[in-house]
This record gives sequence, structure tokens and C-alpha cells, in this order.
Amino acid sequence: MRGESEVPSSDDGFTIPVAERVKRLPPYLFGKINKLKYQKRVAGIDVIDLGMGNPTDPPDPLIVEKMSEALADPRNHRYSVANGIANLRKEVTARYWKKYGVRLDPDSEVVACIGSKEGFSHMCLALMGPGDTAIVPSPSFPVHVYAVMLAAGNVIELDVREPDQFLSNIAYTCEHLYPKPKVVVVNFPHNPSATVIEQDFYVELVRLARKYSFMVISDFAYADICFDGYKAPSFLATPGATEIGVEFTTMSKGYSMAGWRIGFCSGNSEMVRALSTIKGYYDYGLFQPVQIAAIVAMRHCEAAVDSIAAEYQQRRDVFCDGLERLGWEIERPKAGMFIWAKIPEPWAQMGSIDFAMKLLDEGGVAVSPGRGFGEDGEGYLRMAIVENSQRLRQAVKQIGKVMKSEEIAANK
Repeated sequence: MRGESEVPSSDDGFTIPVAERVKRLPPYLFGKINKLKYQKRVAGIDVIDLGMGNPTDPPDPLIVEKMSEALADPRNHRYSVANGIANLRKEVTARYWKKYGVRLDPDSEVVACIGSKEGFSHMCLALMGPGDTAIVPSPSFPVHVYAVMLAAGNVIELDVREPDQFLSNIAYTCEHLYPKPKVVVVNFPHNPSATVIEQDFYVELVRLARKYSFMVISDFAYADICFDGYKAPSFLATPGATEIGVEFTTMSKGYSMAGWRIGFCSGNSEMVRALSTIKGYYDYGLFQPVQIAAIVAMRHCEAAVDSIAAEYQQRRDVFCDGLERLGWEIERPKAGMFIWAKIPEPWAQMGSIDFAMKLLDEGGVAVSPGRGFGEDGEGYLRMAIVENSQRLRQAVKQIGKVMKSEEIAANK
């Protein structure tokens, strides 16, 4: 008999033994939901998809115009530089200065990435190896765990929903683990739980990093989507942060450029250099028209970013109002594009995966089960507010029908 990781290439019994790093990856817990969602769409059934933070809003027309103009220039169809064109990196530094008061060197402290997910994954490859350990926040966005595993590192997941306790647990882990953790990953506003922090959190994190000699990777993907006057602080705005860490940002959320795949790593020059070295071996850089359009976006479309944030706030309120009317206890997020909702009883007893499958199968609403983000996510659903308000109201109605039908079945 062959193992799950051995794939027959023909009928003669020859097998393909895949790498150990692939064998270490656990089963993909969203697979069942994605398969059912695909089957329904093939059958022509409308699915309201709240499962992925995939913006449905288009970019500002000025961005698209610039992209079209850049496409017409034949010079832009050649290989680009792996770390991003100079004017793009300068624009990133200008935005950091304007928004957060952070001064960065565009030549040594910024590198463009093919989305922040690619950058994060390659940064793990640049920093970690066998025997190295990373602390990651839990519930965990999958790449924060799997990128470390693919780099042959070990993962310690610490619950992040009480940020002060998270810091205490980092210190405790560093005191009692040998060798000490090499990297600490932070992600605020947090995906999936929408936990947020203030600048003093990072002051303490920098102090701990110096004391215990670990590096920090800040995933700042949801920096631009904030509500009710809250402003997400940048890790790099903390004194000493660039001495011990980097921060990843993206244009996917605030600029609605998710499919364009453009993000940035900024901060410590040695960490940026290590990432640039890895990228130099793996890719030839972003398609240049995308980079040119991104320059225009950062230079001229900040008002559009504010408008997108206001739209998400309205969607948050519409969706949370509806769920609360159904009896859900909701903590309204201050940032991000997700509602992290505790499943009400008695449906919580089904488990988050089965309940998510039920909502999709019977209600036509796709959500992400909390269990897909690790054990600390069980009992919750992550619901992305990426559809317009009308579709979100419809989603609430369909969720309500599923819950009502279950109540009727239980009372028979």
C-alpha cells in the first residue's frame, strides 16, 4: 500500500515520494466547503460568499487608467527588478512618513512583494530553518503557521485575543524555551478575530524583542480598514522597531487591488536584504504596469481608501444589526473586513465546520469555520463583509431561515 504522500505516476507501481515539508502540512480544513461552493455555482445556484476576504469593489478609475496607459508601453513588458522599481519604493516611504511619521530608506529598507502573503512566506524562508521556532498569534491565519512549517521551523501558537496576556505569554515562552524563539509574528488588526491594539503594545513588544533577542514580523494587511475613528498603529512607528523587525503592507484591501498582487516589506535593512536575496532567486519582480499603477494609487487615491473604509463600516453595521436580531452576540470590530462571531447555542454544539457546511448547503451562504484557524477558533465563524449591504441583508435572512428550520426539526 502507498502512503497519502506517494502518488503513482503510472500503473507499474512507481511512486513519487514528495518532500517532507509537504508531508508536514495538515489537511486543508476549508476543502469541503470550497468543493460544495464550487458544485453549487456549477449548478447555477447563487452563493453569497462571505468566506474569503476578497474585495468585490473595483479600484479607483484613476488606477485602472494608469494601468491601461502603462500596458501600451512596450518597455513595460520586460522583466522587472525583483525588489520593485525605485519610484515605487520611494512612494512607499513617502506614505509611511505621511501616515505614521516613519522615515525609511527606499533603497535598503523597502522591498516590493507579489502580495504580502508571498513576501511573508519568503521572509520565513530567509530567516528560519530546522530547529528554529516562531511564535504566531492564535486563532491563526493559515499562512502564519504554514510558511514557518514550509521553512522547516517550529510553531508555537499563543492566543492573541487578550493582547496584554499575549505579551505575557511571549515573555513566559522566551524564559522557559531553549533555544529561545527566533521570530515573533504579530498581526493587528488581527485576522481572523479582529483584535486591535494601541501603540503601547508595540513599545512592550520591542522591549521584549531586545531582552530575548527575537525578530518581529508585523503583518499589517488591514491597516487601511478602520472604523469609528480608530487608527491602527504601525509597528514601525515604535522607537527601535526598525532595529529588530519588519512590517508587511498590502494594496489588496484599502485600494481594492487584491488580484493585482502587490504588497511591501519595510523595516530592518538586514531582514529586507535577506528577503530580497531569496526573491532574487525565485522571481523577476512584479509586472511593471502594476507597479506604475500602484505609484499613482498611493500618490493620488488616498480619498478612495477612506471611502472604502467608510463602506466597510456601513456593511459591518448592517450585518451585525441583522445577526443581533437573530440572537447572535456580536462584538463589532474596530477594523478589518471580518466579523468574528461566536456561534449561538444550540448550533455551536454542531462544531464550526458542520455548521458552516449547513449554512452553505441549506442557506447558500459561504462562511469560514473558526476551526480552520486552529483549535482556538472552534465555536466561531469568520464572515467577510465583502458583499454590498443588500447582499448582506439577504445573507442574514438566509442564515435566519437555516436556524429556524433547525429549531423546528429539534422540536418535532
